[in-house]
Parts: sequence; C-alpha cells; structure tokens
Amino acid sequence: MTDVDVSPEAVIRVRGLRNQFNSHVVHQGLDLDVERGEIFGVVGGSGSGKSVLMRAVLGLRPPQAGTIEVLGQRIDGQELERSRVRRRTGVLFQDGALFSSLTVRENVEVPIKTHYPDMPASLRRDLARLKIRMVGLSESAGAKLPAELSGGMRKRAGLARALAVDPELLFLDEPTAGLDPIGAAEFDDLLATMRQALGLTVFLITHDLDTLYAICDRVAVIGDGRILVAGPLSEIEEFDHEWVQDYFHGPRARAAGGASRSGS
Repeated sequence: MTDVDVSPEAVIRVRGLRNQFNSHVVHQGLDLDVERGEIFGVVGGSGSGKSVLMRAVLGLRPPQAGTIEVLGQRIDGQELERSRVRRRTGVLFQDGALFSSLTVRENVEVPIKTHYPDMPASLRRDLARLKIRMVGLSESAGAKLPAELSGGMRKRAGLARALAVDPELLFLDEPTAGLDPIGAAEFDDLLATMRQALGLTVFLITHDLDTLYAICDRVAVIGDGRILVAGPLSEIEEFDHEWVQDYFHGPRARAAGGASRSGS
C-alpha cells in the first residue's frame, strides 16, 4: 500500500521573488507558501516590504525576478488568467480605499459591476445589501457616504466590498490600524467568523500583536529581504533572530500571548 500525500494545498506560492526600486532591493530570493483555509499573518519591521509583497502577489506590480502562483494561476501569465484570479480574490487596503463620492452600497456594488457587468441592477443592489448586513452593518449604513461613518464602520464597509464577489482568497493590509482595542477585537472576531462561514483563505498584513495571537494560524516574518521564518506562533517565538525576539518577547507581546492562552 502506497502512502497518500495529504500535504496542505498552497493557494499562494512564491519562489525566488525579487522586488527592487531603482538600486534599492526590497526582496531577494523570497519564498512563501500560504495554505488553503488558513489565516496567514505577515509581519516585519518598517521598510521590510510587507505591502510590496502583497501588491506583487496581487499582480499590482511586476517583480524583477521570481514566480508567483495564486489559486493555481501564474500572476505573470495572460490577462485572462489574471482576471480569473482577481474574480476569486478580495482586497481590503489599509485605509479602506472606499470611493468618497459613492455611498457604502454603491461602493460594494463596484466589484460586482466590474466582474458581472450583465447582472441586473436590482440583483446587484440586493447582493450589496446582503454583504453589508453580513459584516455587521445596518441596512441604513448602506445609504451613507464613507465620511459619515466611524473608523470601525468604514473597515466593515471595506470588508463588505472585498467580499462582494464571494472570493476564495482575502487580502487585508493592516485591517485594525486606527481602531480602538474594542473595535479591533470585534474586527478580529468578524474575520474569524467569516473565515469559518465562507471557507476563506486570508493573507493578513498586520503589526497588531493581539490580532496575530487571536486569529492567525501561521505567521511569516519578513527581514533581510526574505522570509526569516514562517510557522505557528509557538515556533516563531523560539526563532533566534534579534528583531523576532524583540518583537515577540516584549511587554506587548507577552500581554497579547498571555491573553490568547488564557482565553483558549
């Protein structure tokens, strides 16, 4: 009887990635796998290239070298392939990136209209209302402009737009930045619930230690132009690197880790 390969499926696979701006090399020989169904956190010091990595994976900037596969498609392939990947992914940028002149409902309708231009307007509106309620906003919030919402509500509105076309893969850039601790914890709980209910894979850039300990299955640390270490937090905490030790063993990390373990 032969052994069966039960290794997890990688929905993001990066090999030998090089990102460079003029003479400044951000990434050199970076390798990364993100497995289906996990919440995968990415951390690193300022200037380590966390957002550059996410933009490369999304196909928003071509790398100088290396290969990127998302959901089985090469990102440097034909436009049709990139379009298929975009239809299966959702993105929440750090500031929400909502269109200020559109209502929340109209913002959520934008990706639906982009990917399904022939959908009747009435159905598109109904789907947008459903996504708005799904992220915990009232239907009345859908009629408001982004400027009329609190920071936490804008984050939820941005998440509703990211989920508009039922993606398999969700990208989040500092989703709890600017939120108070209660609002950040509520957003973490919402992400965990969405992952469970929708079967999402989540690629999450964050500096929020509470988020890392509360919802991330694995974490990757970027440093020196590459992935220094990737794995469960129990492994990350033991990794022998100055930045990693300072970050994961400082007072805030001990508080976040302690709260996570006491609540588990």
